[in-house]
Amino acid sequence: MKLVVTVILIILLAATGGWLANQPQDVGADVPQGKLNSLSFAPFWEGQGPMDGVFPNVAQLDTDLRLMSEKTRSIRTYASAEGTMPEIPALARKYGLAMIQGAWLGGIKKGNQLEIDGLIRSANANPDVVKRVIVGNEVLLRGDLEINELIGYIRAVKQAVKQPVSYADVWSMYMKYPELIKEVDFITIHILPYWEDEPIPVDEAPAHIERIYKHVQQQARAMGADKAILIGESGWPSEGRQRGWAVPSVANEAKFIRGLISVASANGFDYNIVEAINQSWKSELEGVVGANWGLFSVDREEVFPLTGKVYEDPQWYKGWLAALALFLAAVLVFRKPLQALPIVPMAALLLAVQIMALLWTQQIEWLWYTSYTVWQRLLTLAVVGVNAALAGLMLQYAYTLLAGQTMNVRLADWLHRLYWLLGGFMAFKGLCLAVNGRYISFPVLTASMAVAGVLGLMLIATGQRRDVLKTGLLPCGRYYAQAHWLGYALLATGLGLIVGETWEFWRSRDLILAYPGGGGRLLLSLRFTLTNQQLVRWLMCLLVLAAPLCVGGYKSVANTAK
Repeated sequence: MKLVVTVILIILLAATGGWLANQPQDVGADVPQGKLNSLSFAPFWEGQGPMDGVFPNVAQLDTDLRLMSEKTRSIRTYASAEGTMPEIPALARKYGLAMIQGAWLGGIKKGNQLEIDGLIRSANANPDVVKRVIVGNEVLLRGDLEINELIGYIRAVKQAVKQPVSYADVWSMYMKYPELIKEVDFITIHILPYWEDEPIPVDEAPAHIERIYKHVQQQARAMGADKAILIGESGWPSEGRQRGWAVPSVANEAKFIRGLISVASANGFDYNIVEAINQSWKSELEGVVGANWGLFSVDREEVFPLTGKVYEDPQWYKGWLAALALFLAAVLVFRKPLQALPIVPMAALLLAVQIMALLWTQQIEWLWYTSYTVWQRLLTLAVVGVNAALAGLMLQYAYTLLAGQTMNVRLADWLHRLYWLLGGFMAFKGLCLAVNGRYISFPVLTASMAVAGVLGLMLIATGQRRDVLKTGLLPCGRYYAQAHWLGYALLATGLGLIVGETWEFWRSRDLILAYPGGGGRLLLSLRFTLTNQQLVRWLMCLLVLAAPLCVGGYKSVANTAK
C-alpha cells in the first residue's frame, strides 16, 4: 500500500509542476486584426534549402502562400531567379498578397546578374503585386561585395523598373556607408536586438527599435534625404542560445513582435517581421537559434498566436504522459525491490525515477526538434541512448546504497565507462563553446540526467554521512588513473567559456564605439557573460559533472565493488 500511495503522490506532484510551468502568458496587446503588415517569406520545407539547391514545388508554394494570407498583407522575398522562386508573384496574386521582392547578391558575378535580371523581369511583369524591390541583402555585412559594386547593381535596377528600389542591411551599415542613403529610393534597415553587439533584453527592445529608427531618420535628413524608412527585418528567436540578456523563447518572440507593432503603430513606422516559417537549413550557418525565428514551425504548425495569451509549450502534457508511462513501467518491473525499502528511501528513489523519466522525455523532444540533418539525428539517438543507460545504472547504484548493498563489479564498470563517454562529449562541447560559441546552444539538457544523478548521489552520501573525498562518489569496477584529468578538462572548458564569451563582447565594433575605454567595456562584457542564465546553468553542470572525477577517493573505491 505504501508503494501505491507514494506513486500516486509523485504523479500528482509531477503533473502539478508541469501545469504550473506552462501557464498562459500575457505578452502584450493583440496584433490588430491578427495580421501583420509584412512578413519575410523563405518557402523552404524540411530537407530543402538554397545552399543545396533544393527548392519547394509549386504545390508547396501554394500551400505556404495560402497560409501567409491568413497572417499578413504583404511578404518580403529574398531571391528572384533560383528554383521555383519566379512562381511566387502569381501565387501571391491568387491570395491577395503584395510583395517586396528581392534579388540575392553574393560574390559570384554570374549569379548576381541572373538575380538582377530575374528581379527586373518579375517587377515589370507583376506591377500589381510587386510594390517595392530590394537589391541585395546584407551583402556589405557579409563582405561579399564592395560598396561601388553594390551601387552599380542598385542603379541598374532603378533604370529598369518603375517600383521604388532599396538595399537591405543592418542599420549600422547605412551609417558606415552614408552614400547608400542617396542611392536608394527608400532606406531598408534591419534592427535585430537579439543580435546587437550589446544584446537588448526583450522588454527593452521596442524602445531600442524606436531609438535606432529615429537615429537613422535624423542622419538621412541631415544629408538632405528625407526618405521613407522600412524596418526590413526585425524579430526574435523562439529557441537557441542566450546572448547577454537576450533570451530566446516562444513567449519572448511573441512579446517582441507585439511590442514592435505597438511602437510602429504609435510612430507610423513601416516594418517587416522576420520571419514566416522556421528554416532548418539556416542551422548550418547559425545553429539552433538561426533556424527558429518563424511564426510557424518547419511543419507549418503555429509556434504562437498573434492574439490572446501565449503558452511556452502548449503540448507539454504529451511529454508528461510519456514520462508517466516510463515511470509506471519502472515501478511495475521493480516493485518488489522497492517495497523492500523503508518508506523514506523508497519515496526518494521513486522521485528520482520520475525526475529521470521527465528529463529523458524532454531531452528526446528538444534534441530531436533541434536536429536538422541525418548526422545530427543519429547523434541525438546516440546521446539519448547513452543518457538512458547511464541514468539506469545511476538509479541502480542509488538503490544499492539505500538498501545497504554493494553494486555488481560489471555494472559499476559500465557506469564508469558511460560516465566517461558522456563527460568526454560534454568536454568537447564545452571546448567548442569556449573557442567559437556564437551559434552553439548550451547543452544543459543533454547533461541534465547525469547532473541529476550526481546530485542525487551527493544527497544520499550526505544522508549516510559518507566522506566522498575518501570513498568516492561513483563506484568503479577497476582503477582508472586518468579520471581526474577529464574532470579538470571539464572545469577548464568552463573557464575558457567565460574568457571566450567576454572577449567576443569586448572586441565587438559597436561596444568599442559606445565604450572606448577598455576597462569599462571589459566590466560590461563580464557582466553580460556572468549574468547569462543559460551560461551559468552550463557552468554549474560542468562543476557537478567534474565532481565525481576530481575527488581523491576514486582509486580507493576500486576494490569495493563486488
